[in-house]
Amino acid sequence: MTDEAMQPYQRIAQDVRDQIRLGRLKGNDKLPSTRELADQYGVAPGTVQRALTELRSGGLIYSHQGRGSFIRESAVEAVSDPTARAIKRLEEQVADLATRLERIEQGRTGA
Repeated sequence: MTDEAMQPYQRIAQDVRDQIRLGRLKGNDKLPSTRELADQYGVAPGTVQRALTELRSGGLIYSHQGRGSFIRESAVEAVSDPTARAIKRLEEQVADLATRLERIEQGRTGA
């Protein structure tokens, strides 16, 4: 989706993801306040809240009432290269299947 096709809240959320991926935002870093982000992006505070909700539901940030929103420690891995993540999941699945197959074969031979 191009920037022009994105809703403003999606652009904000994508920008935060990009900043995490590039290492500009790290685990436990505090995000600017809703008002500051609204001013920065030229949008209403509700638009920023929607972006934060998307980031929160994606597991990239957590929020504390009265303290603000923070980057999760696991966010860097979550926004890393999707191909690398897919390969890692496949490797884990293959290892699990190999272990299961070994147990099945041991059961058949009575070992």
